[in-house]
Amino acid sequence: MTSTRERQRAAARARLEREMAERAAKARKRRQMQAIVGAGAALLLVVAGTVWLVTSLGDDETDTTATSGTALCVWNESPAEQRTPQTKDVGLPGTQQPKVGTQTMTIDTNLGPITAKVNLADTPCTAASFTHLASKNFFDNSKCHRLVTEGLKVLQCGDPSATGKGWRETDGTGGPHYRFAEENLPTDKRPPYPEGVIAMANSGQPGSTGSQFFIVYGDSQLDANYTVLGTITSGMDIVKQVGAAGHDNAFGQQAGGGHPKKEVVIKKLTMSAAQG
Repeated sequence: MTSTRERQRAAARARLEREMAERAAKARKRRQMQAIVGAGAALLLVVAGTVWLVTSLGDDETDTTATSGTALCVWNESPAEQRTPQTKDVGLPGTQQPKVGTQTMTIDTNLGPITAKVNLADTPCTAASFTHLASKNFFDNSKCHRLVTEGLKVLQCGDPSATGKGWRETDGTGGPHYRFAEENLPTDKRPPYPEGVIAMANSGQPGSTGSQFFIVYGDSQLDANYTVLGTITSGMDIVKQVGAAGHDNAFGQQAGGGHPKKEVVIKKLTMSAAQG
């Protein structure tokens, strides 16, 4: 007859085996989710053709299960040895982010404030990234480095390294030390990027969104590869004044456009608390 101690040992082994199996199943599920959103891919940074390689974020101890009213966001970090002086590391947002309500983005510039409405149901991860970066003063005192007036009508901003007097060749290559997947792609809209939207720049490759964004001040025909973050609610007259002043054609041989002749400096970028 089996002794009491032997029965206890057998029960303990069974419990341990069940726990190990459950942990392995959860780990496989998390790895599958990260693979779906593009973790571990080699990505390219937009604008000047600077190459960034990124690796997947996350390990088997991180709880990445989305709950009701939240979204799962995966932030892909670039290895330290592949970062440039234009990379600004201010940590990572959390992986669980709200997807209910709206936020107001306020871009306080030297020419006046520009505001936009952001719908969290459409862009929970992009909004979370902006909220995190803004809380770290990521955008403060940076310049909108690129203006396009031919074909496209966009003002591009969001490079934290584009600061100080004059322009440098590296302006337009900066961003955070992580990238993430695109959201709210306007595949069913014509034009996909109408006047008044604010959207995210990327390399055209999946999962290459960073911190750079562009404000559309005239209907623009672009492939629907760029996250539509929100809608400008005030300050469009400022952007149109910048567009009317033209650019220096510095990017004419590359991505098009140039540095705006009417300088736009982001003194402060803030994101309100979610409403509704």
